Amino acid sequence: MIGDSVRTIRLGLKSLMLHKLRSTLTTAGILFGVASVIAMLAVGEGASDEALQRFRALGVTNILLRSTRPPDTAQSSTQSSFQAMAFGLLYAEATRVRNTLPHATVVEVREIPRNVTRGENFKSTVVVGTQPDFLDVANMHIEEGRWLTDTDITYQSNACVLGSSLARHLFPLENPIDQTVLAGSEDRFRVVGVLEYQGRAAGPQGTTYDECMFTGITSSRRRFGDEIRSSSGGSFKNERVELHEIKVKVKDASEVEPTAAVLREMLGQSHKQQADLEITVPLELLRDQERQKRMFNLVLAVIASISLLVGGIGIMNVMLATVTERTREIGIRRALGAKKKHIVFQFLVEAAVLSALGGLIGVALGMVVPWGITEFFAQKTIIRTVHVVLAFGISALVGVVFGIYPAWRAANMDPVEALRHE
Repeated sequence: MIGDSVRTIRLGLKSLMLHKLRSTLTTAGILFGVASVIAMLAVGEGASDEALQRFRALGVTNILLRSTRPPDTAQSSTQSSFQAMAFGLLYAEATRVRNTLPHATVVEVREIPRNVTRGENFKSTVVVGTQPDFLDVANMHIEEGRWLTDTDITYQSNACVLGSSLARHLFPLENPIDQTVLAGSEDRFRVVGVLEYQGRAAGPQGTTYDECMFTGITSSRRRFGDEIRSSSGGSFKNERVELHEIKVKVKDASEVEPTAAVLREMLGQSHKQQADLEITVPLELLRDQERQKRMFNLVLAVIASISLLVGGIGIMNVMLATVTERTREIGIRRALGAKKKHIVFQFLVEAAVLSALGGLIGVALGMVVPWGITEFFAQKTIIRTVHVVLAFGISALVGVVFGIYPAWRAANMDPVEALRHE
């Protein structure tokens, strides 16, 4: 039995080797189908993972209350450039949130755009005024030195912590700890710490946390005030914003949505008319992104699987032509005692070898393409083992399924008629 199977497999392989070019072209459909499945899913996984990482970085147990500039109205457009436009969150609202949610961590944040200078090095960045709990809520870590303390807040000290990129820019050749930097034209701060590199997307006002300078919120308010004056294209803009953001961190993910509902009810009414408040719940965004990821992967898999279907049709077409060409050979084998199952097995072996060979080469190509995309286009790609196994398994299955009909047709030929075939 085993000997018959081995001989049948050898006969099938020999038949394929007699038509190398045709066999190669037949495997191309399966090859590119498998490669496209793996490559497209790898790109989709990479893009989805980057989005998910951004939302996870915001903290799945966090709720972010953000001041937003209200839409311009006829009144605001005619407002004097020297009259500050007041909007956004208030210190009193932060206190109210803290009293309402005693078990949550509430952090106040102010963002002041300034040029930060050290000697001949300077950087246009954002000075973030905040509190000691910010480090934990924002999931950040100190690389060197220390973070802000309650003492810094109480005594409005001039201590500051630099983001990793800002520290390297201002102090390329020396240790920044205990050095001073100038924020704006006259406010000096002493560097007490440097953050670990975060590598996150744009943060406050389009500036990443790696490029920001952090100081106590009381020090920020005393030195910079509540009004922010800026100029652009010869026009001036004057805004009065007490807090740009309030970060609320709850203890468990199950508390996020109920807490968000409380905050929307508490603050929504007072900011509804001016539309100057945005509430972001990273957990909700994360769940939405995960649903989109599953749908996106499904669409990619369906599109790429069409290539495998086309490849399978190509295998069937070639196998039917092979059956016609080898009609006399089939008749001779039947006359010499070969059974129908031997004929079926022979042609199924040929179809399976074609699809498996195409699948193996497709797997190799499918793993090289994502590497090239990452290397030359800086697009993150992730190759999942399950996707590789699934793509190869489907390719082998396609060969067998689309080889069944040609094999059945060959096995059911009339041996006498097959022997008469020229």
